[in-house]
Amino acid sequence: MKTLSIQSKDNYIVVQLDRGKANALNQEMVTELRQVIRATEADDSIGGIVLTGKAHFFSGGVDLLEVYYYDSEGIRNFWGSFLQLAAEMLAFSKPLVASITGHSPAGGCILACACDYRVMAEGDKYQIGLNEMAVGISPRASILHLYAFWIGEHKAYQYLLEGYLMKGKEALEIGLVDALVPLDQTLLQAEQKIQQYLKLPTTAFRQTKKSLKSGLIHAMTANFETDLELLHQQLMSEESRTIMGQVVQFLESRKK
Repeated sequence: MKTLSIQSKDNYIVVQLDRGKANALNQEMVTELRQVIRATEADDSIGGIVLTGKAHFFSGGVDLLEVYYYDSEGIRNFWGSFLQLAAEMLAFSKPLVASITGHSPAGGCILACACDYRVMAEGDKYQIGLNEMAVGISPRASILHLYAFWIGEHKAYQYLLEGYLMKGKEALEIGLVDALVPLDQTLLQAEQKIQQYLKLPTTAFRQTKKSLKSGLIHAMTANFETDLELLHQQLMSEESRTIMGQVVQFLESRKK
C-alpha cells in the first residue's frame, strides 16, 4: 500500500491514512481503502478496523491539487469510487472506529461519518464538517442522509448549505463525534472502543449494526448512478470549475 500503513493487532487492524501532511484523498488512496475494507470483510481472522490519521490531520478531504486536473472520465471515476467507498464502509459488518487525529473537513468528515464510533483530538485549532459548498461542490442527497444520521436533519441541512466547519467541542455536543481526548490519546481510546465492541457477541453485533444502518445504506446506494451523473454534471459546470480553479490557484501559490 502506497497511501496506507497497516498494523495488525490481536484481532483487529489499525489502518493509518499516510499520504503527505494532510492525508488528502486521491484515486489511489480511495482504491486502497476500498481494497482494505473488502479484504477485511472477507477475512475471518480480523475482527474490525481502527481508521486513524497522523498528528494534526485525519484527512484534509479531497486532494483538489490533483483531482481538479483529472479529465471528465477521471473525475467521474474518482467521485464514483469515493461514494462507493463510503457505502462500503457503512455496509462493513465488523466494528469500524475512527481515530480523528486533527482536522477532518469534507471528504475526511465523510470517512469519519461512515464509522461506528469517532474519537477526536481536542483543541480549538481542529475542525470537522462538510464544507464542500465553499469549494463549489454540491453534496448529493445521500451525503445529507449520512450527515443527518448523526447530527439530525435540521443541523445537517443548515450546515451543508453554509459549508460550515465546527470545532471538536461543538462536534461532541451535537453527536458528530463520540469522544474528545488529547491528541496523543486518540488512537488509544479508539482501540479501547474496538476492543469493547469485539467482546460482544459477534453475530448479534453484526446483525444489529446491519439493522441500524440498513436505511442509511439504502439511501447511499438506491439512486447511485443517477446521483453520480448529477454530481458529475455539477462538477464539470463552469461555476464549479471556476471556484475550484480559484481554490487550486491559491493552494498552489502557498506551495511556492
